[in-house]
Amino acid sequence: MRFSALKILTEGLTGNKGWTPHWREPEPKKEYDIIIVGGGGHGLATAYYLAKKYGQKNIAVLEKGWLGSGNIGRNTTIVRSNYMLPENNPFYEHSMKLWEGLEQELNYNAMMSQRGILNLGHSDAQRDGFARRGNAMLMSGADAVLLDREGVRKMVPFLNFDDERFPIKCGLWQPRAGTARHDAVAWGYARGADQNGVDIIQNCEVTGFQIENGVCTGVETSKGKIKAKKVGVCVAGSSSRVMEKAGMRLPIESHVLQAFVSEGLKLTIPGVVTFGAGHLYISQSDKGGLVFGGDIDKYNSYAQRGNLPVIEHCAEDMMAFLPMLGRARLLRMWGGLMDMSMDGTPFIDKTHIGGLYFNGGWCYGGFKATPASGDCYAHLLAKDTPHPLAEGFRLDRFMRGQMIDEKGVGAQPNQH
Repeated sequence: MRFSALKILTEGLTGNKGWTPHWREPEPKKEYDIIIVGGGGHGLATAYYLAKKYGQKNIAVLEKGWLGSGNIGRNTTIVRSNYMLPENNPFYEHSMKLWEGLEQELNYNAMMSQRGILNLGHSDAQRDGFARRGNAMLMSGADAVLLDREGVRKMVPFLNFDDERFPIKCGLWQPRAGTARHDAVAWGYARGADQNGVDIIQNCEVTGFQIENGVCTGVETSKGKIKAKKVGVCVAGSSSRVMEKAGMRLPIESHVLQAFVSEGLKLTIPGVVTFGAGHLYISQSDKGGLVFGGDIDKYNSYAQRGNLPVIEHCAEDMMAFLPMLGRARLLRMWGGLMDMSMDGTPFIDKTHIGGLYFNGGWCYGGFKATPASGDCYAHLLAKDTPHPLAEGFRLDRFMRGQMIDEKGVGAQPNQH
């Protein structure tokens, strides 16, 4: 079934009796060619591209809860490609291009809104850093505009430009960036994967791996044992716990990243704006709620909720550059489990166990990478060779001395 204006009109005239579920609810088979562990954005995108692009049909996605119950439904919806390092920017620009055609490809409304992202600068040093980053973005094929103070004022005149502690001096604007509805992305990929023959199995937790003579031959689940020629894991903040079942210890820590939504307001924020003197990013949803977030909780946790100090920190940052929002009420908040790698860069790689593959370590950049991550992971699973854009995302890069530290803070997962 394809969505179209004609279909909506027809269903409206016939009592909406022709709509069918987006995906099936199959029971697991005894054996698959490829099993994807994790029914979030990356897992579903991987399954979709495996089936659609690489012709793999005997695929299952195993999700321990309900589809999209993890980070894909718990983020701040931002899509961008404003990275600087040559190992990162081409990958995220590839993702941005996939985002731009995603709704047409999936025939699904993911509410992609390219209203731009504006990073604020508050010092001469930040202006120099923005110029360097912007030039690197342009060299990689992305778009970037360095705005002076008046350029920023023209775009967002309601900011606090005259704060003595944090005066706004410049901004780095990426016009093609924006936001997308996070859970709709999961639903769209699930629907597309299902239409291409992928079995999406919910409430099926992986409790172990079947490993014989150094080769993974399947998984043990809450619904029984399932054989597979290849197993791909992408479970975000649960990566350490899942891969531990295969005897692996990952260079990853799990932290909580909180997100917040205010009450519905009239149009206030034109796109995405980030505060450069602290750590706050804010946008506005289609329902009028301000969606914002800041730093991760610095302690290790597997809980999907955070603590008050980060909430206070976000509120303080917001009042510093958007004091007019002091009267807005906080409506709700949630937390997602971030898989924080040692250098702030993800992994898309084979493991030392034959037939077992790993995708993780996205820190809090996983949502924007969803299409490219799925495409590159599908390439690896289908062809057993890394995608050219993900060749640097290897598990052994620390041993080889080839870290990709975008932020430049060293081996401190809670700082990336």
